Amino acid sequence: MRKRWLCGLGVGLLVVFHAVAQSAPEDARRARLDAVARSYTKGNAFMGAVLVAEGDTLLLSKGYGQADAEWNIPNAPDVKFRLGSITKQFTAALVLLLQQDGKLKIEDPVSKYLPDSPKAWEKITLAELLGHTSGIPNFTSEHEFMTWRMNPHTVDEEISFFKDRPLEFEPGTKFEYSNSNYEVLGAVIEKVSGRSYGDLLKERLFQPLGMHDTGLDTDELILPKRAQGYSPRQGGGLEHAVSESMTVPWAAGSLYSTTGDLLLWERGLFGGEVLNAASLKQMTTPGKGSYALGLFVHPQDGVTVVNHGGGIEGFNTDLTYVPEKALTVVVLGNVNGTAPGDMGTKLVSVALGKTVVLANERKEQPIDKAELAKFGGTYRFTPAFAITITAEGDQLVEQATGQTKLPIFYEGSEGGHPRFFLKAVDAEIEFLPDATGKMGSLILHQGGMDQAAPRQ
Repeated sequence: MRKRWLCGLGVGLLVVFHAVAQSAPEDARRARLDAVARSYTKGNAFMGAVLVAEGDTLLLSKGYGQADAEWNIPNAPDVKFRLGSITKQFTAALVLLLQQDGKLKIEDPVSKYLPDSPKAWEKITLAELLGHTSGIPNFTSEHEFMTWRMNPHTVDEEISFFKDRPLEFEPGTKFEYSNSNYEVLGAVIEKVSGRSYGDLLKERLFQPLGMHDTGLDTDELILPKRAQGYSPRQGGGLEHAVSESMTVPWAAGSLYSTTGDLLLWERGLFGGEVLNAASLKQMTTPGKGSYALGLFVHPQDGVTVVNHGGGIEGFNTDLTYVPEKALTVVVLGNVNGTAPGDMGTKLVSVALGKTVVLANERKEQPIDKAELAKFGGTYRFTPAFAITITAEGDQLVEQATGQTKLPIFYEGSEGGHPRFFLKAVDAEIEFLPDATGKMGSLILHQGGMDQAAPRQ
């Protein structure tokens, strides 16, 4: 009897030890995700809420910094943030739902649904609006926009602001991101449905998915648990971001939400609760510029990621989904800056089990001063953008087109490729020697993107 009891205890211990062994890597992954998020909080470069989920498992759901700095109210998972251009995927989903209803076809010209649209738009299709290939100029880039945006405007007034401006290119020939496209789509949605854009969002998307903390923001709305938006102040610290009227970004960028609601959205969208299979495939098939319909679709770390960022006064956001892993990464920030996009890329990598070196973990290595000259030169990415590398004293510096000079620091060589990093921004420069040993090109590693440039 005693012997049998000991054998049973042994099996139990094995099960416990196995569980502990399994949980250790998972605990390390959770801790690393939190470390990645915290690495961006120095000097309030990032304040906001972050969520990482794999299927039904929450790996990280946490607030960082202040939702309201004056009242010392911390950020938390249930705090609401303005989303900026993450709004566009919701607009795209409504268009595709109306197509499923038989009320429109995205291959049709916009003039079919908006008969008073200008003659220059007569060849532009709804699909080209959805994919930013219409050629309609971006109204937020117009000189008068900075003043015009501060007052409320009707939909007709908004479209009138840019509709008579000449197209930037022949429709369908190239990708050029333009917020104007989604304002026009908002007008089409209202025209063919007979409903307001905000009401249709609520009825067709938010309520069915249980997204009770998501909505179309307005200038008058009193919103419980709303994060205040901030901008970095020159010389240090933060200041309140002065907001444009929420009537202006509208169907291109006026939604607010929480990290938890955006998880519901990703689960619903990719779980077939929003669109039928054919529509979801249309929405997530990339075209020019790796842009699908309201979403970017591109490779990262050996998988396909579906992503969109957002930016509006006081807020920067990033939302990513990896269909292969059912992985959702949400970063909602209430300080303007690049942190949410950079962080989102790294969180995806960590969640996928990849090694990520944070900017504050890079170590400068010594390099012979005589070696610096061989890196000098201009490395051109596009006809309009290049990086010039020069040696100044015992320091290598880089200067991108239209930007200030920044020092770069040697961190070693990997596979015969010398690598340098910047301290001012989270980026690395990898030099690629040719057969003669001369540096023939470089690769800029930044924000999850690897961009190559040959030496001129």
